[in-house]
Amino acid sequence: MTAVPTSNADRSFRSAGHALGKKFRPGEFIVESFLFLAAASSVLLTAGIVWILVKESYLFFTKVPLSRFLTEREWAPAFDNASFGIMPLVSGTLVTTAVALAFAVPVGTICAVWLSEYAPFKVREWIKPALELLAAVPTVVFGYFALMVVSPALQWLLAKVGIELPAFNMLGAGLVMGLMIVPYIASLSEDAMRAVPAHLREAAYAMGCTKMQVAWKVVFPAALSGITAAFILAVSRALGETMVVAVAAGNQPKLTIDPTESAQTITAFIVQISLGDVEHGHVAYESIFAAGLTLMLMTLIFNVAGFWLRKKYREAY
Repeated sequence: MTAVPTSNADRSFRSAGHALGKKFRPGEFIVESFLFLAAASSVLLTAGIVWILVKESYLFFTKVPLSRFLTEREWAPAFDNASFGIMPLVSGTLVTTAVALAFAVPVGTICAVWLSEYAPFKVREWIKPALELLAAVPTVVFGYFALMVVSPALQWLLAKVGIELPAFNMLGAGLVMGLMIVPYIASLSEDAMRAVPAHLREAAYAMGCTKMQVAWKVVFPAALSGITAAFILAVSRALGETMVVAVAAGNQPKLTIDPTESAQTITAFIVQISLGDVEHGHVAYESIFAAGLTLMLMTLIFNVAGFWLRKKYREAY
């Protein structure tokens, strides 16, 4: 017997009939509703945060012109002779982030390559959880580690070449921030590299490539989309770090790109003003929202750049 061919209309009719005849399952409906609420809550929370920042920043900018906010070279909103130039805080934030990335990106990437391509399975199963455990250490502990251990060690080393380093400095704070974000880069990059299909490695070995050539010229480019995402997450983490810079960087707003000097970041300033010494409604209190909006825009720029890079490399490979 030959099968009777069915048309697209018949198949659509049967699918519709099956959908209509599907029994209502309360448990499935509850789970789907819970998942939808969980997804929607993140969007609503983000929208709420943006609304508060924009609303309070508007009150600040009704008192302080935007041109003054962007062009003044000093930041002292709580003083009698107030200054409202955000650039000293921006420079401190960018310098500490740059120092952190200069340490974390090469170290984290090398760790990821070693874990993915060189480490034996049993060794990787022990080292990777231990590395990820580093991310669970409270940031205030890292802050005092930077102040009590890293900065004195840097002072001793730089003194040998004639460089005087203050006790509070961006270099020590940035290096410890880099140590903090190494687990993010290493773990996420290793996951991306492990997801590269095995046949790419096998094809490279069949052509006579060495393990190092396979790791850096085959696996690494193929996983570059995920590795880029790890880098952008690390940038966002470094930009938003608070306690390390609040404890070890000095809390002195200064427009400088020299990492051996003390400075204040945007997050450290927000902590300083939020301690309760400034009354609600004062322009200094409203300035923390303008500073927070600036930090959010900086993070947004890096995330948009990361999205573009991920899309570019995903299409390339």
